[in-house]
Amino acid sequence: MHRVRTEVDKAVVGQAGTVTGLLVALLARGHVLLEGVPGVAKTLVVRAFSRALGLDTTRVQFTPDLMPGDVTGSLVYDARSGEFDFRPGPVFTHILLADEINRTPPKTQAALLEAMEERQVSADGASRTLPDPFLVAATQNPIEHEGTYTLPEAQLDRFLMKLVVPMPEREAEVAVLRKHADGFSPRELTDLRAVVSRDEIVAAQHAADRVEVTDDVLGYVVDLARATRRAPSVLLGASPRASTALLAAAKAWAWLNGSSAVTPDHVQTMLVPVWRHRIQLRPDAEMEGVSADAVLASVVQQTRVPI
Repeated sequence: MHRVRTEVDKAVVGQAGTVTGLLVALLARGHVLLEGVPGVAKTLVVRAFSRALGLDTTRVQFTPDLMPGDVTGSLVYDARSGEFDFRPGPVFTHILLADEINRTPPKTQAALLEAMEERQVSADGASRTLPDPFLVAATQNPIEHEGTYTLPEAQLDRFLMKLVVPMPEREAEVAVLRKHADGFSPRELTDLRAVVSRDEIVAAQHAADRVEVTDDVLGYVVDLARATRRAPSVLLGASPRASTALLAAAKAWAWLNGSSAVTPDHVQTMLVPVWRHRIQLRPDAEMEGVSADAVLASVVQQTRVPI
């Protein structure tokens, strides 16, 4: 984690939390939804992250006219052989950057569902396995809704984490300007090198899987999920799938911190980014300015922690 953060910092300033979230999702075999206003380096941080890991990455700009085959691939007729051949789409990569995913219609958004959940693409009666490791990092703008298609709950649930990319602090913003004043170009990341190998990443995924979890911690995760369902501001609470996602993220975070077992602290750290997009607030609570993050923070405070 330290090596990846240090390398990404050469191109992106003040986004250590975002980089850590991406790394946790990769080790937990999940996907990430990045939300932030334009210009906070959402795309750059993903490109720098994949460069530091030495993984292939492909960027797809989602637009209203994008078709499912433009993402997953399509059958192309070969005049020489007289047969249809499958031409892989940009999803056949290690890290897929789905830029502005809420700007494409649901039909194309749904094309990613099989790839994200099953890690394969089906075409012409055949299933084609995606590269391993595989991560979808999708971005969306939280303030502009004209010409967008809101992600349905089923697709939101496929994302392990939702990371909110904030505006940088003053010192970080000054550092960004200094980089540009010294000739830095975000289009060229030639100074970045791979600091871990693919084999190390796969080994880390297996090591995170082996992190121990006691029955008390499992019960704590369930108690937190049940508490969200009883919260007065919540219309739809955390589902059992949300609980399994939180457990996977907590195991990855525990391993990154050198722990052989998951503790309640690991669960609490991962709870907000893993569940903030999985609970649905009541309309009256939203009108009063209640946020999902605030509700989850209250749930953590009110739920008994196993000792």
